[in-house]
Amino acid sequence: MEPLSARGLPRLSWIDTLYSNGYEGDGAEDGKSQDGSETLPYIDESPTMSPQLCTPQGPDGVMVSPTPPEGLLPGGDIEKGLEMKKLVLSGFLASEEIYINQLEALLLPMRPLKATATTSQPVLTIQQVETIFYKIQDIFEIHKEFYDALLPNIRQWDEKVTVGHLFQKLASQLGVYKAFVDNYKVALETAEKCSQANSQFQKISENLKVKGPKDSKDCTSTVTMEALLYKPIDRVTRSTLVLHDLLKHTPKDHPDFPLLQDALRISQNFLSSINEELDPRRTAVTTPKGEARQLVKDGFLVEMSESSRKLRHVFLFTDLLLCAKMKKTSVGRHQQYECKWYIPLADLTFQTLDESDSCHSIQVLPEDEIEEMKMKISLLKSEIQKEKKAPKGQNRVERLRKKMNEQESWLLLHSPTIPFRLHNKHGKSYLFLLSSDYERSEWRESIQKLQKKDLQACVLSSVELQVLTSSCFKLRTVHNIPVTSNKDDEETPGLYGFLHVIVHSAKGFKESANLYCTLEVDSFGYFVSKAKTRVFLDTAEPQWNEEFEIELEGSQFLRILCYEKCYDKSMLNKEDNEIVDKIMGKGQVQLDPQTVQSKNWHMDVIEMNGIKVEFSMKFTSRDLSLKRTPSKKQSGVFGVKINVVTKRERSKVPYIVRQCIEEVEKRGIDEVGIYRISGVATDIQTLKAAFDTNTKDILVMLSDMDINAIAGTLKLYFRELPEPLLTDRLYPAFMEGISLSDPAAKENCMMHLLRSLPDPNLMTFLTLLEHLKRVAEKEPINKMSLHNLATVFGPTLLRPSESESSKGQNITSASDIWSHDVMAQVQVLLYYLQHPPISFAELKRNTLYFSTDV
Repeated sequence: MEPLSARGLPRLSWIDTLYSNGYEGDGAEDGKSQDGSETLPYIDESPTMSPQLCTPQGPDGVMVSPTPPEGLLPGGDIEKGLEMKKLVLSGFLASEEIYINQLEALLLPMRPLKATATTSQPVLTIQQVETIFYKIQDIFEIHKEFYDALLPNIRQWDEKVTVGHLFQKLASQLGVYKAFVDNYKVALETAEKCSQANSQFQKISENLKVKGPKDSKDCTSTVTMEALLYKPIDRVTRSTLVLHDLLKHTPKDHPDFPLLQDALRISQNFLSSINEELDPRRTAVTTPKGEARQLVKDGFLVEMSESSRKLRHVFLFTDLLLCAKMKKTSVGRHQQYECKWYIPLADLTFQTLDESDSCHSIQVLPEDEIEEMKMKISLLKSEIQKEKKAPKGQNRVERLRKKMNEQESWLLLHSPTIPFRLHNKHGKSYLFLLSSDYERSEWRESIQKLQKKDLQACVLSSVELQVLTSSCFKLRTVHNIPVTSNKDDEETPGLYGFLHVIVHSAKGFKESANLYCTLEVDSFGYFVSKAKTRVFLDTAEPQWNEEFEIELEGSQFLRILCYEKCYDKSMLNKEDNEIVDKIMGKGQVQLDPQTVQSKNWHMDVIEMNGIKVEFSMKFTSRDLSLKRTPSKKQSGVFGVKINVVTKRERSKVPYIVRQCIEEVEKRGIDEVGIYRISGVATDIQTLKAAFDTNTKDILVMLSDMDINAIAGTLKLYFRELPEPLLTDRLYPAFMEGISLSDPAAKENCMMHLLRSLPDPNLMTFLTLLEHLKRVAEKEPINKMSLHNLATVFGPTLLRPSESESSKGQNITSASDIWSHDVMAQVQVLLYYLQHPPISFAELKRNTLYFSTDV
């Protein structure tokens, strides 16, 4: 009797041979992990791979520089550079091991398939086998030889080690990849046809087992044949990017430098040549007219449907837009999409708010709920890092990951607020919500570009629609929703701290206009607008030269959007976050930690639709930004103890605090994002100098200055105090008090702590508290709730001293530093903001229940 697989299907002897060689077809099912929890299908979404398959790019189409970088500067940098070179090589070697294992996984079924091709019961013909696995053996041997030669060099590393000849040889063998690429499309089509015709081959092709790295605890992972056949195309691009990094850290006089340059030249020429030949999009189906319908763009968007938010996967084809959702399928079956609706591009128009009906009103959650969820996610990340290091912590890590996935998905669903309205001329209207105007512009431009062609309206039959929707699973270019829990542990966690950006100038505009820029950074899977330059009026060459300080929360990208300001009053009364200004250009740069984490400014140019924007940036990590420099300075107000300033001024509250508050309440209380949006750094420094020197014209300057700069000056004053406003001494007690469960005990403790503050600190705190409450009263207009304001000011007014923060804390990363105490600091300020008015005199008079020293 024939042996049975775990699913009860008879297996041929050649499949038994395959299993005995390490192939395990009955491991984790599609959509399930070994423990039964839901997982997403394995797809390697390399950010270095563009849809054109072979152009070396960063995420979102950011081009990698085509010219090799300069060698390192002489001196001490050389030793550091060689160490960096070793790190780059070690990382590449580890990825080579994974790549070789992936190629081995492809070769494993090839041999038994070939062996059975000449028997009486062939699964595939010899021709089919050779087509599907074309050149895989040759590519495997090339990389195995390269790996074996590179490994001892890394193990015995010193400054004399040379590896350039190995990369040069690897580059000289790219002709094999050319042959593979030429055959790639046919290989995929053949594999797909064979899977449809033969259930045994389908089972093999859906469950290939890739060995993990030698040092990894995970033995194998299940991968589809389609995913593995893509690996060689991806690999050439990665090798080219590594050559860029190696040259960056190789001195010009090192023997490797000319060899690596030559290897890079060969690789780039190869990529250029095959990119011209490759069709960047795979065809979905053929339209009734005989034309190829191709996928142009796809991604996850939040749709307002039946008054609730739904996550949809949207597919833009050459002639229509299709909105789908992932269907729940039974165990072992492919994930499938269900079409919710489609609009032929010939019938699609973009609605404005004026044209849409009221049924699509946007329900926006209070920002304090969004911020609170961010805090929870940050704390979960910290817990996961700690559990990873704990013995037997793996089960708990999986549970925490699942919880984090749920919370991040919730955040992704509820954070977008920018409307993207679509209308079918012969049917319904639809509303998507996006977190960034950048995405909205991308979708709009992609659709408008296709609409310039002579499009005919199409009506799909139910069968045609089913075929098209089924093709979406294989055609999609975005596989996972953009949450941290879907990323590999090895992926960079992003930057935590402060990014300083100077937007210098722009050129390339065809005519004069009123121009400004906005800056966005990513955080928790979506992008947030963080800063805005002033409007430069009636010019084709704006010179902003404005500096901003942007807070980063695990950010990896900076986006710059250039707008033309709309002064048409009829269009300005927009609601629902409708943006009426016209995007002139947009671009994105990756925040490379090595580039930005230096003390010096890094200057760059971003190109967008023929416009070039020049900017500079530098980064301060959060742990450095939290450090307060002790000051012996007695003149001025910044960096001077608050009691020294109030004594000198003979005031109860420093003049700077009173004046900034007065100006914000006079003309900034209706400003959207007041205290959250960054002011121009140069304006803030001007105000700082004026207050420090007690300039007589300070009131005139305040009345002329941008209100966000005044708000930023107030925040900077509190941040630069030698000791936080709520004092180092009381910090541990505030942390304990806010964690009390009993409301009466908490009230007693929190009021006692306020009474324990020095009088100037207490008076200043109460003045700020009442001001922030007045700002929050205008939340419907300025979008700043009590929670938002607590998030902005909490970590500034209340933070541990350096000795306190290092005492007994096992903080493992920048994200831990960010999340460890911030949640409690925000909660302390929020407690006082939500409290009924607190009177200085009443507070001092009322002893409450206890008055023990803190």
